[in-house]
Amino acid sequence: MASARRRLRHRWRLPAAISAVFFLSLLVLLSFLAPPLREHPALPDRRFLRLPRHRSSSHDPHLKESNVSRSVVLDEMVHVPHGDESARDDLWMSKLAVNYYGCSVPSNKYLDAKLTTYSDRYLMIATSGGLNQQRTGITDAVVAARILNATLVVPKLDQRSFWKDASNFGEIFDVDWFISFLSKDVRIIKELPKKGGRVIRGPHTTRVPRKCTQRCYLTRVLPVLLKKHVVQLTKFDYRLANRLDTDLQKLRCKVNYHSLRFTNQIQEMGDKLIGRMRAKSQHFIALHLRFEPDMLAFSGCYYGGGDKERMELGKIRKRWKTLHTSNPEKERRHGKCPLTPEEVGLMLRALGYDEDVHIYVASGEIYGGNETLAPLKALFPNFHSKETLASKEELAPFAAFSSRMAALDFVVCDESDAFVTNNNGNMAKILAGRRRYFGHKRTIRPNAKKLYSVFLNRNNMTWDMFATKVRAYQKGFMGEPKEIRPGRGEFHENPAPCICERSGSDARMDSSSISQNSNKGNISRGVSVPPYINSRAGEVDLLDLEYGDDSLIGRETTDPTDPDSTDPDTEDTDTDEALSD
Repeated sequence: MASARRRLRHRWRLPAAISAVFFLSLLVLLSFLAPPLREHPALPDRRFLRLPRHRSSSHDPHLKESNVSRSVVLDEMVHVPHGDESARDDLWMSKLAVNYYGCSVPSNKYLDAKLTTYSDRYLMIATSGGLNQQRTGITDAVVAARILNATLVVPKLDQRSFWKDASNFGEIFDVDWFISFLSKDVRIIKELPKKGGRVIRGPHTTRVPRKCTQRCYLTRVLPVLLKKHVVQLTKFDYRLANRLDTDLQKLRCKVNYHSLRFTNQIQEMGDKLIGRMRAKSQHFIALHLRFEPDMLAFSGCYYGGGDKERMELGKIRKRWKTLHTSNPEKERRHGKCPLTPEEVGLMLRALGYDEDVHIYVASGEIYGGNETLAPLKALFPNFHSKETLASKEELAPFAAFSSRMAALDFVVCDESDAFVTNNNGNMAKILAGRRRYFGHKRTIRPNAKKLYSVFLNRNNMTWDMFATKVRAYQKGFMGEPKEIRPGRGEFHENPAPCICERSGSDARMDSSSISQNSNKGNISRGVSVPPYINSRAGEVDLLDLEYGDDSLIGRETTDPTDPDSTDPDTEDTDTDEALSD
């Protein structure tokens, strides 16, 4: 009986073994038919592309230190299939953009400055940080003067911070336009009145807390102004609350998007750079890469460079005395680390941008130099910067001034067909808000928190699966209308009170019939700005040489990777100047 049972078991083992072998063979065959992501085709003229890849413990916790050398070139051939750009007609513009327009005309209750300004109140402002950070201060200074019914003295730019740029207001902006354009909103003068060759009264210097409300200015500053008559507010950046009366919010937009024009010298050079990009391609992407040493040091992230990277970035990080020791893996998992240039390139290819797209890169010194940029350049060979588009002679008037060089990058980024940012610093916020105001031009911000897991596992999935996940996670981060609820995020990145929606009939208007007055800084009731016109009318101020940070757009929090950022609910302390434009 036992012998019969053994024979029966042997009869079942043979078919089971055959089935297992067949199943394993099928799996092997399927693995050949579905190539992993690391075997994507990259460039049409090159059958295979060998890319240096920065593998780090923050990407792969099981990766040993000895295997993460920045100079290592992996044996795998990285292949990215050609995108079908023609099939994606939303790559360069939002289909919904025509339904919205920028509107900064105040209500009928808004009084002329001649009726509201007291002759014995003078407000002086000392801005702080890099130029984009200072731009937020200039914008809010006008609103603060309106709240206090005071005359505003043209703000002083920060000439002592990290960038040590000696430029004054009139060397960056058209100061006469600034004064005249806002004459009905706030009285602005270039300097304090003098009597007998001497200033009538020296300023009383003070500081307001971050995110100071309208009531805060009336209770903290106005009593001092009534007593001293001349008050100077120092380190003036993000010193005004996000939420204000609608007319004051619209004044913010009027200042930011219409009154602040670059000087002719800056604007004309910026226009030349744009023209040279347009001569190369109908559309182009502007990429604010933000992968400079200071940014990486402040973020506390790790990119696989071993002791050398830790020592170099650690030395820079000591500059901020209040920073604590970070957990690089945790920072990346929470989406607080800038993507590497390679990851930015893969994200763009997954979104549908093909390798023949031209990219303008706005950036300072990239950590790791050409080796770090090599994967991005391989994915997008048409790679440009102001230094490659213009001669040294053309850039000579700007080269010694970080703010003016930053201004050139800003002009190009503002007029690009798609703007891609790798951080959430001052430049990224200002450009995001500006591009919304001027027609919701395509603005892409990596959803770093979600993309973390995709990049971590990218070698274990097919390209189609990778691209599908990237596109799904990027929904809500592409610059579409109403991506962010009104009131969320910094006002400068989400100026919801200044964006109006057209009625059904208005939305069908031909854009050529819409007034372009705001392109010249003029505003009339009902004026709208059509998408994708040259919107440089109140050229916003540019990116600081140091570019940005990396929190998700729409969060009502202080950005942890923005060195300029502090808790908005606390008094400011004398910390080192920031590095985040």
